[in-house]
Amino acid sequence: MAEDEHEGEQDSSNTEGDRIAKVIARAGICSRRDAEKLIAEGRVMLDGEIVTTPAIKVTANNLIQVDGKPLSEPEPARLWRYHKPSGLVTSHRDEKDRPTVFANLPKNLGRVVSVGRLDFNSEGLLLLTNDGEIARRLEMPSSGWVRKYRARLFGKINQAELEKLATGATIAGMEYGPILADLERSKGMYSWATVSLKEGKNREVKRVMESLGLKVARLIRIAYGPFQLGQLPEGAVEEIPAKLWRPQLGIGRKKQVEAADHKPWEKPSPAKARSGKRKP
Repeated sequence: MAEDEHEGEQDSSNTEGDRIAKVIARAGICSRRDAEKLIAEGRVMLDGEIVTTPAIKVTANNLIQVDGKPLSEPEPARLWRYHKPSGLVTSHRDEKDRPTVFANLPKNLGRVVSVGRLDFNSEGLLLLTNDGEIARRLEMPSSGWVRKYRARLFGKINQAELEKLATGATIAGMEYGPILADLERSKGMYSWATVSLKEGKNREVKRVMESLGLKVARLIRIAYGPFQLGQLPEGAVEEIPAKLWRPQLGIGRKKQVEAADHKPWEKPSPAKARSGKRKP
């Protein structure tokens, strides 16, 4: 259900502040969509009362509690690259008790959410952030960011057949957008191909390749928009400087970026230490 369609007893007509689900996401608790689920489950309280709609707006004067705990002050938004190994679920909890991405992250990383997901057997670049609202903006198809993969395929295939995917496909009633696939090399029944797409629907690469009679033996995401996996070792996490990712989202002025990148243990450069006088 769209946000504007939510109805409830609480007044959401106040034009000041932000929607409560958005505020929860910014606090790094979860994504905005998951925040709406928490509200639907009755796990969110506002000024001592259970919240009944994610459309209600709040300000800094309101007390928000999730599972009885007040929200902590939001930290500056941060973004990391993570090289996800195969064999991990992109979830905080798994019903089958399989190992998860978040249980295998460094403990000093704090609470983070993923930008989209990678399947259990998929590997490669996974973006992480402490801001659920940033995650939502990065993963929406309307952002136009290309997800790029290397796929090891089992079965006979040629470039001409792969190029048919460039016009999109409909499989079992599900529509998939254009996919650009380039055959790198083949040996016997195995091939490597580079696959680029914008939507990133659940198991999209595997389902589309199966429609061509192929099995995806290995799937590695090597890029997400402008961010590359590069030589990041498997299981490693590396922060992306704010000055690199904020402009990609069109947020933050120069001074805000410099403030986000400031490290309190670093001494200011001589140029910054001078008075703010401008040259004539």
